Amino acid sequence: MEQPKKKSLEKLLHMTRQHKDMINIMPLQTGSILTPAAREALIEFGDGYSVCDFCTGSLANIPNPPIQEFVHELLPQFLGCDVATITHGAREGIFAIMHSMARPGDSIIVDRNRHYTTSVAAERLGLNLIKVPNSDHPEFKIDVNNYIPLIEEHKPRMLLLTYPDGSYGNLPDTHRLGEIARKYDIPYIVNGAYSVGRMPVNMAEIGADFIVGSAHKSMASTGPAGVLGMKKKWQEIVLRKSESHKNKELELLGCTLRGVPLITLMASFPHVVERVNQWDEQVTKAQWFSGELEKLGFIQLGEKPHKHDLLAFETPMFYEFSQHVRERGYFLYKELKERGIWGPQPGMTRNIKTSSFAASREQLSYVVDSFRAIINKYS
Repeated sequence: MEQPKKKSLEKLLHMTRQHKDMINIMPLQTGSILTPAAREALIEFGDGYSVCDFCTGSLANIPNPPIQEFVHELLPQFLGCDVATITHGAREGIFAIMHSMARPGDSIIVDRNRHYTTSVAAERLGLNLIKVPNSDHPEFKIDVNNYIPLIEEHKPRMLLLTYPDGSYGNLPDTHRLGEIARKYDIPYIVNGAYSVGRMPVNMAEIGADFIVGSAHKSMASTGPAGVLGMKKKWQEIVLRKSESHKNKELELLGCTLRGVPLITLMASFPHVVERVNQWDEQVTKAQWFSGELEKLGFIQLGEKPHKHDLLAFETPMFYEFSQHVRERGYFLYKELKERGIWGPQPGMTRNIKTSSFAASREQLSYVVDSFRAIINKYS
């Protein structure tokens, strides 16, 4: 068998991240920056199945490290649910719910702003995906009352609401949809990939049957990792055990997180529990940041006043500049990187997404000044 080239192998030994020590405004990363405790745990538990030393067959019942206490006590309290477990991500949690509770040909009603993985999960299972429309440009808001006529027409197996969505950061009325779900007696899923761990969110108060979260987006952990909470009445369906291996949950294929994703989630958890209490400050900061960028000619999409750190903008000036420079759409990425800012994806100029979650007000002021300088440079 041909062996890998030595030069190629050497590259693997010296990999570094390009944006180390930069101001991070990328929505996918700002909620997942590790705490000091998580960074220490990452090194300590970096070897393969490192959390499994004291496993007797059930990952969620390992006492040392204290996975059992985390999964069965701390996590349900935090999510506001009866039963919780851990997954490889929000998408795996959603798929487990769908796979255990629906059959090919069933319908599921979702919001138009859903994450693509919701659609992929439904497609993989042969479900009919019924989409609740949004209000279109510029706010793209979801009115959950629009679920009602679709429920009456399609008699769905379940409802799903994305809270907030990953495109605009909109926060639809989860409580109202909970009332609707109870009235029609339909299981209700909240996709909280960008809320669980960033802001207060409680499944019981919402009136949902399920809540999923993304630990590598919003809970200060490495990935992939996720959390899944549910009402107790669904436990025997979604977390049912294998007939041949009595302590293994079928939907989770026996075990899920078996190393640093779980251990960093646990190490960061005390910090995450505390930081959700600062959410009002995060919203104020995001609204200020959005306002300052709009003064430069950015056009904020999504709800106003905005209530989440994820912000989407139309930036026609950058797109116009990109038509006349050698780097084309990559000029903005280059300019920001030179100024120590990591955020908008390379090649994106017509529309950009940012997050104010991990940056201080002073850092965001610097980001605003940098955007202003770029505009002045190319005008």
